[in-house]
Amino acid sequence: MFFPQFRARRIRGKEVFRRMVRENALSANDLIYPMFSAFGKGIRKEISSMPGIYQQSIEYIVEEAQEVYELGVPAVILFGIPETKDAVGSDAYAEHGIIQETIRALKKGVPGLAVITDVCMCEYTDHGHCGIIKDGDVDNDATLELLAKEALSHAQAGADMVAPSDMMDGRVAAIRDTLDENGFDHLPLMSYAVKYASGYYGPFREAAESTPQFGDRRSYQMDPANRREALREAKMDVEEGADILMVKPGLPYLDILRDLREEFDLPMAVYNVSGEYSMIKAAGRMGWIDEERVIMETLLSFKRAGADLILTYHAKEAARLLHKGYEAARAGRCGCP
Repeated sequence: MFFPQFRARRIRGKEVFRRMVRENALSANDLIYPMFSAFGKGIRKEISSMPGIYQQSIEYIVEEAQEVYELGVPAVILFGIPETKDAVGSDAYAEHGIIQETIRALKKGVPGLAVITDVCMCEYTDHGHCGIIKDGDVDNDATLELLAKEALSHAQAGADMVAPSDMMDGRVAAIRDTLDENGFDHLPLMSYAVKYASGYYGPFREAAESTPQFGDRRSYQMDPANRREALREAKMDVEEGADILMVKPGLPYLDILRDLREEFDLPMAVYNVSGEYSMIKAAGRMGWIDEERVIMETLLSFKRAGADLILTYHAKEAARLLHKGYEAARAGRCGCP
């Protein structure tokens, strides 16, 4: 009988050796937790398609953010549900808008937590699109001015980082220039560099109340069939001054994440989006999967593909599992640390 000279199972046979040769590791420091801040008081409304995730008024945002910080998750990213919406998304760049007030409350209540802000118009416009509408579509260049105003207002309120997600051409340069001209040249910018027009965003649109009232976003978000285009999009953002590049969604686009990791030396982020979260939660509730194991395996896949940072609604769960010593608890059943 033939026995191979190399036997992979020699190393796999003991947990101590599996840990020693593990190629990738997940840490709470890798995670960013998305939060939805709603105008008003006493609001804590669970999102029906995202169990465990809430629209919350500022006092509850601060309370949960403290929990996030104590779990070792270093940052949150904020999305806003304003009191009123209009055609030009006025609340997005208002001095006392929902996000601006949330930033101030978080920096006062949880000063050690990094506060990142999503910079886009869709949550604030009454039509649900990511910018100014002209002739039935988003006017790219008119929108840039408002995005820059929004980012500046976040910086003035105390944000630690801004993250434009709108996919307008030239928005990184417009925001970078405005921040620099107003004394915020130190503020990092994480660009949603590669954002696809995806069906995985459905639950988020319920959470952020941002469903387009007509048409769709395919004229500005990327075609899921395209791979090479992602490199062009990312290269443009690098040249315009992005500090971190993001791929969104995550799981269906691991090949894109790997492409960008191999092409660019900037830190790389990935968004484990709402639809991915909701599918795991639904299957877990039905007993079809081992939910904890699948969460950790999913997050580890992003690290393996090249992500440095992971925006995920699983952040609190993952941090708790990591603190419990997940690998020991699972007796080697998962590839997480």
